[in-house]
Amino acid sequence: MIFGKLLPRDSHFFELFKQHGEAIVDGSRAFIAMVHNYDDPALRKRHAAEVDAAERLADRITADVNHRLHKSLIPPLGREQIHALINAMDDILDLLRDVTETMSLYDVREMTGEVVHLAELSARCCERVRDAVALLPGLDRPEVAEGALKTCEEIDRLESDADRVMNAAMSRLFREEPDVRELIKLKAIYERLESISDRCEDVATLIEGIVLKNS
Repeated sequence: MIFGKLLPRDSHFFELFKQHGEAIVDGSRAFIAMVHNYDDPALRKRHAAEVDAAERLADRITADVNHRLHKSLIPPLGREQIHALINAMDDILDLLRDVTETMSLYDVREMTGEVVHLAELSARCCERVRDAVALLPGLDRPEVAEGALKTCEEIDRLESDADRVMNAAMSRLFREEPDVRELIKLKAIYERLESISDRCEDVATLIEGIVLKNS
């Protein structure tokens, strides 16, 4: 591999990617905690605030990456790769906050089993994104590059699982939910939750491209 020869003088980008990955996981875990404690208004509010805090932190990290990208003479990856990767990561937390706010705005009263299942799959995807991003500094080692690709494959499988859960949830919703307002609410939430795993897959695709391009 020639990736090691291309490593930049400014490796702080990798640290920022790592910090963003941790923020994604923190936000996803706060979201899961909110879903599991949804019947408790105080806990629901607290965990929703934690999701919002993680999203705001990630926004600051994204801004820092983009600012450094304009000033760095020799970034660790291609400029387009860095820009695309950090913004794809930021989309994940944007969606986590969006679905959190949607539950509040739509006055959702209780969580369905499908919401819980999709939320758990989303959280697992988020953890794999963090793991894959953390491997970026070591891609000059073949075993690390292989580990990154395998982690991306796990994200792809989780995204496929989320697709199947969402399709089954939609089918059940339209067959069994008699209240049109509840149907509309849950449909929006299911779609947003499934989109989280889609955005995680976008990150996986970008990382796969980085590995393959520099191998």
